[in-house]
Amino acid sequence: MARWPAPLRCKRRLAVELGAERAAAVQARLSLATLQVVAAAITALRAAGLAVDPLLAVSGLGPRAARRWGRALGAERTLLQGAGGLGLRMQRQRQRACRERVRSLVLIGSDLPELSVASLLQAFLQLHRLPLVLGPAADGGYWLIGLSGSWPLLFAGADSPIPWGSDQVLTRTLRAADRLGLALESLPPAADLDRARDLERWR
Repeated sequence: MARWPAPLRCKRRLAVELGAERAAAVQARLSLATLQVVAAAITALRAAGLAVDPLLAVSGLGPRAARRWGRALGAERTLLQGAGGLGLRMQRQRQRACRERVRSLVLIGSDLPELSVASLLQAFLQLHRLPLVLGPAADGGYWLIGLSGSWPLLFAGADSPIPWGSDQVLTRTLRAADRLGLALESLPPAADLDRARDLERWR
């Protein structure tokens, strides 16, 4: 899932610290780097005999412009995320996957300097034996969620709405998973890119 890297449309905290133009340039580079890691992971999964259908879900653009951007990044398929908050947009991807009879879905963002092929392979392999995989993020959220079913509570919250963008996202998601009785596996923690100081990990 990626946001069009245009000035004033990127992460606000990053834009405040770096300036709108530089923040957009950083986001553009991260989007490309993310797609390159995904492409390498897809190649490895397909070589192992697994059917994988990568999709770039875009916000901030119209359909035709989104497809052009997707082609420029090397995406095999590009669609719009649609309107609404992050939880709704992720749940929409799960609903689309169900309509297309996709067995397992792995969702990531495009702000992950530490994303690796190994971590994506691990997520897909774990979904063959467990219904839920989470990659905890350093800020209290998660950098990856993988599902082998449809459970809206994971995006809506078990007893109250999940406060997206806060340090309670992972805790509330784990609470929802517990309420649903879902066994899960955790990937190694990682940090996404929210502030200028986070660039030190990505050179």
